[in-house]
Amino acid sequence: QVQLVESGGGLVQAGGSLRLFCAGSGRSLSNYGMGWFRQAPGKEREFVGGLTWNGGKTSYADSVKGRFTISRDNAKNTVSLQMNSLKPEDTAVYYCAADLKPLAPIVTYDAGEYGYWGQGTQVTVSS
Repeated sequence: QVQLVESGGGLVQAGGSLRLFCAGSGRSLSNYGMGWFRQAPGKEREFVGGLTWNGGKTSYADSVKGRFTISRDNAKNTVSLQMNSLKPEDTAVYYCAADLKPLAPIVTYDAGEYGYWGQGTQVTVSS
């Protein structure tokens, strides 16, 4: 079983930056692709970005491309999401998730393909 805990959320002004962290426990994350999703009030959960088990491939939603960067440190069993040039529309609860399939060669956008989820961390961007 994998437990994921996000941290690093908070309140920031538009144009600012935040770095989110996702710490895994119970099992090594090194064989699993990881993703970040977000859910704003009244909206469906959406894919933000993801990377493969070895970090060799990354993928981002068009809305965050060029502003967000996802990375992983398998030695520390962590994944991070660096968010720059934040906009009010980035306000949401952010979740990290681990792919169900070990050693998957591509990043999956489908939330249903992720088997383990953290509890989420709130990011609020003020205008």
